[in-house]
Amino acid sequence: MTDWQGKSAGDLGRAIGAGKSDPVELTEAFLAAIAAHPAADRIYARLTPDRARAEAKAAAIRAKAGLRLGPLDGVPVSWKDLFDTAGTATESGSRLLKGRIPDRDAEVLTTATQQGLVCLGKTHMTELAFSGLGLNPMTATPPNIHDPALVAGGSSSGAATSIAFGLAPAAVGSDTGGSVRIPAAWNDLVGLKTTAGRLSLKGVVPLVESFDTVGPITRNVEDAALLLAALEGGKPADLRGATLAGTRLAVLDTVAFDDIRDAPAVAFEDAARRLANAGAEVERLAFPALPGVMALSGILFTSEAYAIWRDRIEAAPDLMFAPILDRFRSGASFAAADYVEAWRSLHAARAHWAEATAPYDAILIPTAAILPPDAERLMSDKDYFTRENLLALRNTRIGNLMGLSALTLPTGTASCGIMLMGRPMGEEALLRLGQAAERALG
Repeated sequence: MTDWQGKSAGDLGRAIGAGKSDPVELTEAFLAAIAAHPAADRIYARLTPDRARAEAKAAAIRAKAGLRLGPLDGVPVSWKDLFDTAGTATESGSRLLKGRIPDRDAEVLTTATQQGLVCLGKTHMTELAFSGLGLNPMTATPPNIHDPALVAGGSSSGAATSIAFGLAPAAVGSDTGGSVRIPAAWNDLVGLKTTAGRLSLKGVVPLVESFDTVGPITRNVEDAALLLAALEGGKPADLRGATLAGTRLAVLDTVAFDDIRDAPAVAFEDAARRLANAGAEVERLAFPALPGVMALSGILFTSEAYAIWRDRIEAAPDLMFAPILDRFRSGASFAAADYVEAWRSLHAARAHWAEATAPYDAILIPTAAILPPDAERLMSDKDYFTRENLLALRNTRIGNLMGLSALTLPTGTASCGIMLMGRPMGEEALLRLGQAAERALG
């Protein structure tokens, strides 16, 4: 990997601003690296080279004129293949949507383009975004950065690996139950789950619209802040002077450590210790209502997902990977009254959570209870697929159910992340905390 491939998006943006890097040359370098990489076809579903070159050329003209649109103007970025791109196929990792070509960009892509970001192309993902493992035999399964035999995490699998393999400096993914944070954690990256409703879903292929969120995957916390701002056309969180001194963090004991594997458990405890050594007050917190809340997932997620996709799925079920098909169809068995009751219960639990966690700046848990599973075994053992998928998404799903902002950081142990769960719409405070935590974790 060349030096520029390992640089953060923020560093590349600063180099462009200082006249030390040219957006056209940078974009061409990434396109060439993608073309030469042996796993590129497993990471990118399709490239947008004409668009990228035109956007890079415009960014170069602005840079020379001193008229840059923002700190990432001219920086190339990859996009998960569920964000509509005008004139370019957007298929959400599914053969059901093969040849689907939208006539306009997703709203977040439009906004990012107006901020000067360069669109490199669309990355592979789990089929219709409905698995946290990253296995997709219907289109492509991106390789894990540590071992190509292992899955990369999903559903934003190609988004994360485009960064990990040096084929993009940053990526845009989506997170419904953990789809930004799991691939980020399993490839030693930073992943930000935004609060539902913060970023536009217009032009984003849906999974469960009540829980779908757009979020960045990056090399560091600064890049997550910069990319969030670019996606909404706002001002990046001010990370200057961020410190853990005087902060209160709580380790959530309930559910998050059940059946956890040794490596994630050890990595988490070591990371939490380093945060405490950097000045944070770290306590333990129980939330006895959480098991009941987690039990609501089945009805809330699958009922809505099946309602959205039922007609398309049942018209051609043979085009789907069987475990994903089964997961969608499980939503057909619930009554409307049960769905409404589940939402009422969840709203009550969210209020209880807000009260219980109010004294803390963030809640800490391991991002995933497991390490990346073997892809071949997932293909041949249906029970293994189901068990590992549920365990992979279990911890991240807490943040989705509670409607929180959440950030995963690398711990320094391969494929083991530590997650900081903040308040709804509290991304700026969470990113400041994440900046300080990132420094403490090294």
